[in-house]
Amino acid sequence: MVREGREYTVNLKKAAPAERYMQTTRHNLIIPEDLEGKRLDQALAKLLPDYSRSRLKAWILSGEVTVDGATVTPRTKVLPGQRVDVNVIIEVQERSKPEPIRLDVVYEDEAVLVIDKPAGLVVHPGAGNPTGTLLNGLLHHASELANLPRSGILHRLDKDTSGLLLVVKTLPAHTRLVRDLQERAITREYRAVCTGRVTAGGHVDAAIGRHATQRTRMAVTDKGKPAVTHYRVLTRFAAHTFLALRLESGRTHQIRVHMAHIRHALIGDQSYGGRLKIPAGTSAVLEETLRGFHRQALHASRLSFTHPLSGETVECHAPLPDDFSHLLTVLADDNDKSRTAAHKDDNWDNMKWPQPISS
Repeated sequence: MVREGREYTVNLKKAAPAERYMQTTRHNLIIPEDLEGKRLDQALAKLLPDYSRSRLKAWILSGEVTVDGATVTPRTKVLPGQRVDVNVIIEVQERSKPEPIRLDVVYEDEAVLVIDKPAGLVVHPGAGNPTGTLLNGLLHHASELANLPRSGILHRLDKDTSGLLLVVKTLPAHTRLVRDLQERAITREYRAVCTGRVTAGGHVDAAIGRHATQRTRMAVTDKGKPAVTHYRVLTRFAAHTFLALRLESGRTHQIRVHMAHIRHALIGDQSYGGRLKIPAGTSAVLEETLRGFHRQALHASRLSFTHPLSGETVECHAPLPDDFSHLLTVLADDNDKSRTAAHKDDNWDNMKWPQPISS
């Protein structure tokens, strides 16, 4: 069901340090006749569809799976009537304290949860942010998330990026949606304002990895992982462009790195934008707005995925936050030539996007 955003009183207390722990479950199975002669890993994939093939194989290799009491290999052929014992071991990355933090819930049911994250909210606890994160708020909202890897958070948004974030509430949903994310079956669409006038839509196909000397930053590098970002022009202003973007991959800081790589860094990007440059002829109001915009102008506006239980398509939209909308208004007012429908951003279905180009 779709719900309106909820509010919780902010009452932040110092949480215990995060730690790793194991969640274990035991399955006792009997091989049925229709799986005779199958490899063990193939048979388990049929019998335990809530777990990924890679997880099942890892448990076999680590000795957590026995056939009639003996450890075997993933390629071992199974026979009807054999007893297979599986120790399911899930490593949970964080054990953080639940905190009553305001959450804007866009969609929720028994399997999934979609949050509209505000700019400034850190997603995971870490160095310098042990408490007061989205994860802490999620654990308060749904305590069962404590039993899932990363508390069910399927992907990340940077601290200063606003918008939609997908959370899973059960292990079967986690298995299915992680697979969909890897197969690029989840659509993530963003809105951004970049420096310069982008002449037409296109894509950036450039591998991303850690910066060679500044380890907290990412960079385009031959040693990185493949990354593709598609972009479309929504509105051109005098010296800036309002863009729609879609990801094929999900590398850290991907949109920010790719746009800076093609010399159209995002407004307000403290890491990849370089020194703020005020274009000639800029009005005093726009200059003040640009100088006061201290986060990257990036918003996760649309999320579409196949529901892990019903198989139906779930599509969520998040309106632009106030600071982003104000930026667009000032940009449009700065030059009569750019007075276009910068805020008419709900024509989702007519946006033309190319087919994925990465393998």
